[in-house]
Amino acid sequence: MMQQIIIGLIFIAAVIYLVRLVYRNFRSGSACETGCGKCGAVDFAKLEKQLKEKGL
Repeated sequence: MMQQIIIGLIFIAAVIYLVRLVYRNFRSGSACETGCGKCGAVDFAKLEKQLKEKGL
């Protein structure tokens, strides 16, 4: 019985962790996969401008 409770708690914690990751990813609104906000998301407009300046 005790093992089932422990496994259940681990499972619930894993589900909560995954839901939190998905929620933060959609809430961030950026291209960053983690949603932590530490890295700058890819700015495609800036990248395209740089490529045009180089003639690529």
